[in-house]
Amino acid sequence: MKSFHTIPGETRKQIKYVLTDIDDTLTLDGKLPAVAYTAMEQLQQAGIKVIPITGRPAGWCDHIARMWPVDGLVGENGAFYFYYDNQGRRMIRRFWRSDEQRRTDQLKLAQIQKEILQNVAGCAVSVDQPYREADLAIDFCEDVPPLPMSEVKKIVSIFEAAGAVAKISSIHVNGWFGEYDKLTMTRRFFAEIFQIDLEKHKNSIVFSGDSPNDAPMFGYFPNSVGVANVLEFGDELENKPAWITQEKGGNGFAEMADILLSR
Repeated sequence: MKSFHTIPGETRKQIKYVLTDIDDTLTLDGKLPAVAYTAMEQLQQAGIKVIPITGRPAGWCDHIARMWPVDGLVGENGAFYFYYDNQGRRMIRRFWRSDEQRRTDQLKLAQIQKEILQNVAGCAVSVDQPYREADLAIDFCEDVPPLPMSEVKKIVSIFEAAGAVAKISSIHVNGWFGEYDKLTMTRRFFAEIFQIDLEKHKNSIVFSGDSPNDAPMFGYFPNSVGVANVLEFGDELENKPAWITQEKGGNGFAEMADILLSR
């Protein structure tokens, strides 16, 4: 990983989209710092579209799509995208799986939840679970004392033994049914909202993240950026970002934005 401060000027000038994780990428110690919010606003004002790609729930994503300086977002690790049409004053919601499939999935996830809570001491169902539409989020350090990685991996193994997909974020293990992830729904979002083939335009995109569930994005985008705390995951990252910031979390995102805007 190279310092983002060394990114060539010609590469910076190509960037038209900033995709970003939220937890521990836009946030810092669980809060959204003013510098990160301001950075999103400044990127928009400069003509760069900002699209969060997050594991957070549908309820939160509805709010973010409406009220943050963003141009849509992907939520629950790729379960859906939301895009608020300001002119038409309507929310466009696109889910990967049908309503019926999601209802069936929730019944299966409820059984997995019982097994996880019985077998992994110290974890908990995420407090944002009531606002989720497609996945189960198990908290291992947000509102509970941090669990060792061996216990986090045990949560993953229980999900996978039941046939679910499981991904580790900086705070949760998210599990779901369906062949999607952050990258697959990002492809669909760009195709349907912007009428853009992601493969042909990926050099005009920066993705910033911090944890293992960002690995598909790190591996796909040539201009992927890890905020400094990505180093905490070490060898847990299947793909590493090309660039890294000096600062952590939202301060690192603001650092990245400042460099992009210094054209």
